[in-house]
Amino acid sequence: MVRCLLTIIITSLIIISGAIYENYFIHSTFDEMHIMLDEVHQKLENEQATVSDIIAVQDFWITKKKHLHAYIPHTEIKEVDLWISECVTYTKYQKFDDAEAKIEVVRELCEQIPKSFLIKIENIF
Repeated sequence: MVRCLLTIIITSLIIISGAIYENYFIHSTFDEMHIMLDEVHQKLENEQATVSDIIAVQDFWITKKKHLHAYIPHTEIKEVDLWISECVTYTKYQKFDDAEAKIEVVRELCEQIPKSFLIKIENIF
């Protein structure tokens, strides 16, 4: 009886620890991404952004998404991939208004995706 109860407690602690780590990792990754996007957004507003600025964001995203695949749906990762890729192309052709619009969408995604992983009643049911 004691071993069974101990097993349940240890298993619960492992699950809770995993959930806390997952939540921390997702939020810290998207917070870092949001900071980078804010900087790029400012450069795009001033029409001073270069392709290398956007590619730096894209490279950061590529390194982080390898780990994010374990936590978030692939469709959300693909969405961010596509918007960033479009921003790279628009910046390459110096269409700063279009690139700025794409970055704005990525910024919004970086705010909304982590919210869907919070432990809230609307995320459970």
